[in-house]
Amino acid sequence: MTAPKGRYWLIGASEGLGRALAEAMSAEGYDLVLSARSADRLESLAASLPGPSQTMPLDVTDADACTAAAQSAGPVDGLIYLAGVYWPMRAQEYNGAQAAAMCDTNLTGAARVLGPVLPEMVERGAGHIVFVGSLAGYRGLPGAVGYAAAKAGIMGLAESLHADLRGTGIKVQLANPGFIRTRLTDKNDFSMPFLMEPDAAARRVLSHMETGGFSCSFPRPFSWLFRLAQFLPDALYYRLVA
Repeated sequence: MTAPKGRYWLIGASEGLGRALAEAMSAEGYDLVLSARSADRLESLAASLPGPSQTMPLDVTDADACTAAAQSAGPVDGLIYLAGVYWPMRAQEYNGAQAAAMCDTNLTGAARVLGPVLPEMVERGAGHIVFVGSLAGYRGLPGAVGYAAAKAGIMGLAESLHADLRGTGIKVQLANPGFIRTRLTDKNDFSMPFLMEPDAAARRVLSHMETGGFSCSFPRPFSWLFRLAQFLPDALYYRLVA
């Protein structure tokens, strides 16, 4: 029997990209701890996986729950954070509760989970942290109030951790996908270029985890537009996207 590739805590595992990534990792021999808010969906996922897994329902907006979950999970080889909520939102239809929820779940939840996990990795001198950002985090976009801000924050968090932890034995990685067909993107009423299926996106993330450097953005042709936008003067950029 092949030894497991490692024990990874996947937060945001119940649907969409998280579920597809759990399936891909389990098939490749990873031992998984699966977290999301829905206990039923987690149990359904765990029952379908070929490899070992443990379910741990978790609301990442609850600091005490994050600490308790980390203690229950025990030391893990890796942490993957892709928990997220999303509503399309323009400034003219600003919803404070929804904007705060996007920031709280998509960004601050990662900080809460890192609280009990990262110090143990630092003490051990080993670990792997993977954040799932978004192409929407590169620059402000119309109709993305809340979501783009939270994903920009995740990208900055990953960059700072990567800078601090180089050479410590703790690997930090960031994956920035474009549009993925999920219940969240089903809310969009606009064209989504290069729309990916969750399975294809999961394979790209797993490949990055196993062979890549710090950051990857995909699909590649679409990602070039967002990366190029970082270098455009403000006056030109906002004329193009507003």
